[in-house]
Amino acid sequence: MVAVLGLIQELADFENEPEAVIVTAEDLVRDAFADQPKFSCIVAEKEGIIIGMALYYPRYSTWKGPTLHLEDLIVTQAERGTGVGKALYTAFISEGKKQQVERIEWVVLDWNSHAVEFYKKSGANVLTDWQTVQMDQAAISRYLAIEHEDI
Repeated sequence: MVAVLGLIQELADFENEPEAVIVTAEDLVRDAFADQPKFSCIVAEKEGIIIGMALYYPRYSTWKGPTLHLEDLIVTQAERGTGVGKALYTAFISEGKKQQVERIEWVVLDWNSHAVEFYKKSGANVLTDWQTVQMDQAAISRYLAIEHEDI
C-alpha cells in the first residue's frame, strides 16, 4: 500500500493540495482488507512497479439502487499519455458491469479540461448542475456541538 499512498500523494500534488493527504499506508491496509472492506483498488503495474490505480467503493442511490463511486483514478506522471489511465478507466467500468450496478459515478475538477473532455468523449454525462458538499471532522464536531435553530 505504500505505492498506492505514493500515487495518492502525487494526485494531491497535481491538484495543488499537497498537505491534504492524512491517510497512511496502515489506514489503507486496514480499510482495504477488513471483514467489510471500505474500498477496492484496481492497480496497473509495469515491470512489477505500481504505476496507476483506480480506487472505488459501493454506494446506493435512492432513485437507482446500487452504484459504484470512483474516488480517484491516478497514473504516475511518467506514465501519463501511455494508455494506462484508459485501461484503468475501462477496468473500472467493467467492474461496474460485472457487479450489475445501475450507475457508476465520480467527480472531476472543472479546471481539469483534459479529463472532462475524455469523459465526455467516452459517453459519460458530466453534470454541471450539482455541487459537491463536504464536512471535515472539525465541521462535523462544530455542527454537533451547537443548537441548530438558527439554520
